[in-house]
Amino acid sequence: MARVAARLSENGEQSSHPVDEVLPLPKLALYGFQHVLAFYAGAVIVPIIVGSALKLSPEQLVYLINADLFTCGIASIIQAWGIGRVGARLPLIQGVTFTAVSPMIAIGLGAGGGTAALLVIYGAVITAGIATFAFAWLPPGAFRMVMRLFPPVVTGTVITVLGIVLIPVGLRDAVGGVPTLADGGVPTQLAYAGGTMAFILVLMKFGGQFLRSISILIGLVAGTAAAFAFGDAKFGDVSKSDWIGITTPFHFGAPKFEWFPIVLMLIVMLITMVETTGDTYAVGDIVGKEVDSETVARALRADGAATALGGVLNSFPYVAFAENVGLVRMTKVKSRFVVVAAGVFMIILGMLPKAAAIVASVPPGVLGGAATVMFGMVALAGIQTLAKVDLKEEKNALIVGVSLAFALFPSTATNFFPKHVDPDLASLLDSGVTLGATAAIVLNLVFNGLGKDDAHGVVKTELPAQPVAAPAAAEKAGAEKADDAPKAGGEAKAEDAGTPAS
Repeated sequence: MARVAARLSENGEQSSHPVDEVLPLPKLALYGFQHVLAFYAGAVIVPIIVGSALKLSPEQLVYLINADLFTCGIASIIQAWGIGRVGARLPLIQGVTFTAVSPMIAIGLGAGGGTAALLVIYGAVITAGIATFAFAWLPPGAFRMVMRLFPPVVTGTVITVLGIVLIPVGLRDAVGGVPTLADGGVPTQLAYAGGTMAFILVLMKFGGQFLRSISILIGLVAGTAAAFAFGDAKFGDVSKSDWIGITTPFHFGAPKFEWFPIVLMLIVMLITMVETTGDTYAVGDIVGKEVDSETVARALRADGAATALGGVLNSFPYVAFAENVGLVRMTKVKSRFVVVAAGVFMIILGMLPKAAAIVASVPPGVLGGAATVMFGMVALAGIQTLAKVDLKEEKNALIVGVSLAFALFPSTATNFFPKHVDPDLASLLDSGVTLGATAAIVLNLVFNGLGKDDAHGVVKTELPAQPVAAPAAAEKAGAEKADDAPKAGGEAKAEDAGTPAS
């Protein structure tokens, strides 16, 4: 067994960096910075969209971005490092949830826009964060009862939905971003996206383990360098940015607490809880660490604490980022301390607007090429979770298929909810993640009822204990073991004799 494991490690099939390993500082820095670049576009897009919709000034928008990055760093450290019983201690990056974008815009526009709208949003965000944190402290029996709503058929469907919904985000960047879509996109940006994606795939195919582990980072650097050589990567805004920008609590004023925005944000956090639950199980599978209801509870407590902190530090609701789950799977770098390093980088970026402006100068096509690869890996992580489910059962197949259909509705019938539903309700329904996750939960209750406690763990124990990656090595190891049977048995007895019973 030990020989098989060693050979798998040498062949790169099994990571040499387990979840609790502290890597050397240069590797920590490199892998951590790759995580920052991988999630950067998703991190800043939410404050950009919300701030633009609320008609904030450019200076206020920059402040929102810096506050978001600063809080992302703190939240990611809490989640990966762990403080007491808060934080999953898994390589999970925390970022602002896309699910909250439409509701926050609706809340903000209803409050009249501008910084006055931010105060109402922050009141709802703080309340929802505290409620989420409190929920995750329910007694174990009550919490396990709630978690029975999320068996593998639900969490696998939600992760798959996340990947499918996120892929168009990467593809839109690949053609130049949302502002260019009305004119058909920009061919040169698509060329940068294709070149970046091809470069990453070549590294994954032919590179060594180390090169594969930083393929996204190298792809982003190479793509940006190519765009700069052709005059399409401009760094002029860097000189206009300040060197230092400190995020202070309640920068825009004291938060306002209004009942409907609070209810809307509580519903958003319910959806994000499903996302974080799915991401926690997915990354647990990837890193080979068993995830139970207590691990999920610690992850949700970190979500709640980060969301409440976000409202205080002028940011928004936080969730475990699925994009970076795809990166962990792709690179096989499983150490949670890499995420801690990424959190330190994000805090620094949140305090250095000029440094953040450099990263923001990566052309959208380059970001889109790399993001599309990672978002595809997110969908694959969901499919792997669904592999634990008996999809030959018609009821399970219906849960997955119908939920995916619901998730695609908002992007297919783009104006249906805004035209035919109350604006407040439309802001919640006009989200593929919301519809897909809700459909998965409801349909699972209809067809399967409440699952068993720790459903993920029950299914996981039924999987083969041995990896299927190297049958030849396993066969050879078995033959060697058979040849040495008397000797091995003697050694085993000697070891047992000197080992106290546990």
